[in-house]
Amino acid sequence: MGTHSFTTELTRPSAMASIINKLLHHLALFLFLAQLSSSALVPKVNNQPAVKPQSSNTYIIHANHLAKPPHFTSLKHWYHSMVTTHSPRAVADDSSRILYTYDTVMHGFAVQLTDDEARLMSSAPGVSGVYKDRLLSLHTTRSPGFIGLDPGNGAWNLTDFGDGVIIGFIDSGIWPESASFNDSGLGPVRSSWKGKCVDAHDFNASLCNNKLVGAKAFDAGAKAMAGSTSSGGTVSSPRDKFGHGTHVASTAAGAQVPDAGLYMFSRGIASGMAPKAKIAMYKACDSRGDCNNTDIVAALDAAAKDGVDIISMSLGDDVALPFHDDVIAIATFGAERKGIFVALAGGNDGPMASTVINSAPWMTTVGAATVDRLFPANLTLGNGVVLAGQSLYTLQAKCTAMIPLLVSADCFGESRSWTPDKVMGKIMVCMSGANGSHSITLQHAGGAGIVDVDPGEWSRDGTTPLSFTLPGLTLSYTAAEKLVAYLFSEPNKPMASFSFGCQTVTGNVVQAPVVAGFSSRGPNRIVPGLLKPDVVAPGVNILAAWSGDASVSGDDQDGRRVGYNIRSGTSMSCPHVAGVAALIKKKYPSWTPAMIRSALTTTAGTHDNTDRDILDNGVFDEDRGITAATPFAAGAGHVRPQLALDPGLVYDAGERDYVDFLCALNYTAEQMRAFVPDFAGCTRTLAGGPAGLNYPSFVVVFDKRAAIRTLTRTLTKVSEEAETYTVIVKAPEHVKVIVTPATLEFKEPKETKSYTVEFRNEAGGNQKSGWDFGSISWENEKHRVRSPVAFQWKK
Repeated sequence: MGTHSFTTELTRPSAMASIINKLLHHLALFLFLAQLSSSALVPKVNNQPAVKPQSSNTYIIHANHLAKPPHFTSLKHWYHSMVTTHSPRAVADDSSRILYTYDTVMHGFAVQLTDDEARLMSSAPGVSGVYKDRLLSLHTTRSPGFIGLDPGNGAWNLTDFGDGVIIGFIDSGIWPESASFNDSGLGPVRSSWKGKCVDAHDFNASLCNNKLVGAKAFDAGAKAMAGSTSSGGTVSSPRDKFGHGTHVASTAAGAQVPDAGLYMFSRGIASGMAPKAKIAMYKACDSRGDCNNTDIVAALDAAAKDGVDIISMSLGDDVALPFHDDVIAIATFGAERKGIFVALAGGNDGPMASTVINSAPWMTTVGAATVDRLFPANLTLGNGVVLAGQSLYTLQAKCTAMIPLLVSADCFGESRSWTPDKVMGKIMVCMSGANGSHSITLQHAGGAGIVDVDPGEWSRDGTTPLSFTLPGLTLSYTAAEKLVAYLFSEPNKPMASFSFGCQTVTGNVVQAPVVAGFSSRGPNRIVPGLLKPDVVAPGVNILAAWSGDASVSGDDQDGRRVGYNIRSGTSMSCPHVAGVAALIKKKYPSWTPAMIRSALTTTAGTHDNTDRDILDNGVFDEDRGITAATPFAAGAGHVRPQLALDPGLVYDAGERDYVDFLCALNYTAEQMRAFVPDFAGCTRTLAGGPAGLNYPSFVVVFDKRAAIRTLTRTLTKVSEEAETYTVIVKAPEHVKVIVTPATLEFKEPKETKSYTVEFRNEAGGNQKSGWDFGSISWENEKHRVRSPVAFQWKK
């Protein structure tokens, strides 16, 4: 089966293989001379038993509820009849095979079937789709202030800190005892709220309060996939055993907690983006960070039924799927139809192109960027060269003794062979990345330290340090190149020493934001004419609440427990956007999800704290160094809550617009009914194809057939006063952009105006290829409504 995971939270190094090839090539001679252990990858051993013919799997049956025959008294009755009719097996109680029924974001049920039964079911009347269950994965004291949230004035005061808005989280559960979930000063939840907190063996409903207003668990799909009613990784309780759900919930909506930190690092007031918003947790992911589609859809269905305003999903598939094959895309379309804004993590498979996931237009897709914070530490080589890195090691040391170095091209494959005779008293250099488990293994074998080479980061002194159990630090790829040069010069006895200051450095001395190397990139693999990600937000070294049942490193062998932890990933950036969306929802409760997304994107910043272009830590040029981030890395830019609360104009879209978009993808009628059960046919043609959707960005493709592309957009006025806007165009060489009209005059709120953009390829004989970028902005003295534009030349 495929896998789903928390997007999530950053893991290394599978997506980095192509990047580390250069370092591995340089290391080959050194490894030979030093006679180190073989760096060949240990082949993966499949310990799963062979699947027996006709064994059951879990399937989601997407039903068109409008097609229910009248003689069935209920949808459940109809669903049970489907199972009985299309299952040749004699089963005493077919209803026992049905794990969930869905009736809000989509209609249908989850059931255990053989593959043959699933094929029969796919042809049953009223069935819109049959999807085998997939396993997904789960891809702060500084970040609120860094993005402009100030308790003294501004966005928080304008929105009363998001008071009363309800954010639902589809995640690994919650640790309700955390100070971040205290309800001091909060009133009761609104009377229309239908959610509740459930009792479980380790979770008492009384733990909920005026902050945590809902807590449920969904694990029937996980248990069915495991073939047991008591899977080791699942617990039928909202309690968080993994840490991830607690972290993201507090990032979006945690209360303000003074003197929070991880050990001596990042100490200060921890706060969510919307600290007075309310939290509803829908646990659909287990203690290993795995999440079944069946459970996720059940959680989404419950969240929509309960009445959440915002949903935050820091999870995703390994690969992007066509929308009609992606039950998460289908279910979130249903949430959008209910008026629910959904933020999703864009994935951690950068910096390679076309890796972004969760890329449907009704989703707000979030990438990750750094904040202005470092945890400096140094590695001094035997030749005196000092390499700057970062570390969360907790013991100060100005300079340790010189210690022998060992090098591993693949610590993930080789760590099981670390024995005292090989590693005792030595520093292990992990050239393709390391994790907490490696430090524990190394410590048990008598190792003296660990160096984690972050293969996706080219600068920033090793962007994502880890909480190692022994002396260790993280180096960037660029710093590692210097290390490799030293290893070449001293192949017989390379040495190094550590220096740990145990301090946190913040402010403009740290250039930020910078797009994280791990953050997944566009272009959009599913619909190249739709720009993704939408925005970036803080997702590197984010401090937030943590589960008391999860270790600081995430490794079961690690006995350390903390109340707050520092993590990185698009899992961490996603709840930042969900929290800011809650602030917007508080100020504008009638806004559609598309209006909120437009406000976030058209006001996003493209400059860092030094007023230079935001850089991309995943792209390095030999001559220029770290280069500026393109919209494929940063989307429209970095979220700015204060400006998003007053965007001036927005690009709105709703169900009919998305139906036109799907029609432009040439979906069949059956595929369309997965999204719209009463679909009767495509009635409008979207001018410009999928790129013609009224979206706050543009993608323009030139090829031999067309040197001119024309797209239309419609803006809705959301400010009170009359305003006139003038268009400002930035276009790359050989492209002429003509906007008609060039000025837009608005008088009344909710007034709409359309404009047309003609894009002309004037390259002539200068044949171009690849991508280039520009922007279209509508501006006046008060507002700037900016849309990024991506241009592609196809030969």
